[in-house]
Amino acid sequence: MSDAPASSPSAQPSAHPSAPPSASPVPRLPLGTLVAGCLAVCLAQIGLAIPATLNGLFQEHLHPVGAQLTWISDAFLLPVTVLELSFGVLGDLFGRKRLLVGGAALVCVGEVVAASASGIHQLWAGQALAGLGAAALFPTSLAMIAAGTHTGAQRARVIALWASSLSAGGFLAPLLGGITGTYGSWRSAFVVVAALAAVSALVSLWLAANSRAPEGRSLDIGGQITIGVGLFALLYAVIQGPTDGWGSTPVVVAFMIAAVFLGLFVAAESRARSPLLRLDLFRDRSFAVASVVAVVGMFSFLGTAYATSIRLGPIQHQSPMRTAFAFLLLNGITPVLTPLTSRLLNRLPARALLTSGLALIAAGDFLAAGLDVDDRRLTSLILPLGLVGIGFAFTVSSITATAVNTVPLPLAGMASAATNLLRDFGFTLGPAVVGAVALSQAASRVTSSLATSSSLTAESKAAAHDVLREGGPLALNSVPAASPPGAARAHALDALGHGYAIGFVVCGSAAVFSALLVVTALRGRTAEKSAPQAEDGVRRRPAGESQPAG
Repeated sequence: MSDAPASSPSAQPSAHPSAPPSASPVPRLPLGTLVAGCLAVCLAQIGLAIPATLNGLFQEHLHPVGAQLTWISDAFLLPVTVLELSFGVLGDLFGRKRLLVGGAALVCVGEVVAASASGIHQLWAGQALAGLGAAALFPTSLAMIAAGTHTGAQRARVIALWASSLSAGGFLAPLLGGITGTYGSWRSAFVVVAALAAVSALVSLWLAANSRAPEGRSLDIGGQITIGVGLFALLYAVIQGPTDGWGSTPVVVAFMIAAVFLGLFVAAESRARSPLLRLDLFRDRSFAVASVVAVVGMFSFLGTAYATSIRLGPIQHQSPMRTAFAFLLLNGITPVLTPLTSRLLNRLPARALLTSGLALIAAGDFLAAGLDVDDRRLTSLILPLGLVGIGFAFTVSSITATAVNTVPLPLAGMASAATNLLRDFGFTLGPAVVGAVALSQAASRVTSSLATSSSLTAESKAAAHDVLREGGPLALNSVPAASPPGAARAHALDALGHGYAIGFVVCGSAAVFSALLVVTALRGRTAEKSAPQAEDGVRRRPAGESQPAG
């Protein structure tokens, strides 16, 4: 979409110096469309983030065993990761207003299913439905408000408002989860989100202006099927490994299916007329590095958030309101720092800010790993989680800037979409990997501790082993203190503290790896970026010079 001209070529200068130009005024984005888009992305982010503050209540009331708690978060994240790009294409083909209304309606239905859940499996189903709706809302809300703008300045303003609305969702989610979980129940939290989803659907239906851009767009069915099956199989294997055993048939088969289908995805994308993900983008070293960092760095952040939610909820049994405080440190700093982050991105190379953000995340994770599991003071969390929150604010902005600024201008949209896909995949991996590592370590430690304990009776040990076989360390940590296995709770608490401390170390190490990769692999790339490049027949042009269509 081109900008409107400032004046007509045939217009004559006005005799009066204050007279306006003769060109017609530039149309403005309809306010209803802007409100609908911002409300939709805020809703999607609230739905994504709110379960993290409720993990303790899920453990207390639904008694999930093994990896079932991890699936509550990933049931929402998986459809967002796998389907986000395809919903962007569907909006272009069939109209974005339909997807905005339909996505909010799906979130509403999913949250109602989750709120009425009588068991863990129904909760998963509700989360998956809500995640499917959010997968439509994230790309469609941005595309709709961007399509309604007519100048670069307009577009910049509305995108900033959209980003602020997304950040507001991350900020509001822990508050809603904390308040409803403390003074109501975990069901109340889902009811509130369902009500917000209904309002969002009605606002979009009544106020939003429809838009579409079908030219040159088509669904990549082969790419969507292969990446969907591949990512689901990979996550299943990672999450179920600690429970079923890494050598068990289901886990081994899942890893094999993941390898086959991800390979088929690469083959499908290399042949697709309109690929879901353009593989030739990864020929650029800077983009390839930014892509790896998008996965590993965002894995580090959401893994940290997940480890924090399990530490405060199912392990320490703290209230959702106290858990919400921790998530305000992790999520609430980003909108506050947005003006500073924008200025730093204008004054510093994006890779410098990216390295600094990753280093701060690593420092916060290593500090969190050193906290005693018996330390229930919220003040102990301020420094480690504050560092992670500041680091995330710097990292999430500079990852996209690093990726988009290293490709030719016509590919900037595809580069941004690819980075979003990889970032969301990193988010999905966070709970899966950290949960797998922490629970494996905790199970090994508590089993060894029970075997060598001289303070437990044979009856208590036998009862504790029964609980471990049925539900794992988290279940043993939650049994009544007066019950036969209750005497072993201290062993489970120590083991879980050790396991999730290792989870923090894994997240910190991932952030360190990403920072070192940026420093070493992107060294000197700023100068190269402005130089002519002949690789693959593509030459980077200075700003203002036209770029031929590829």
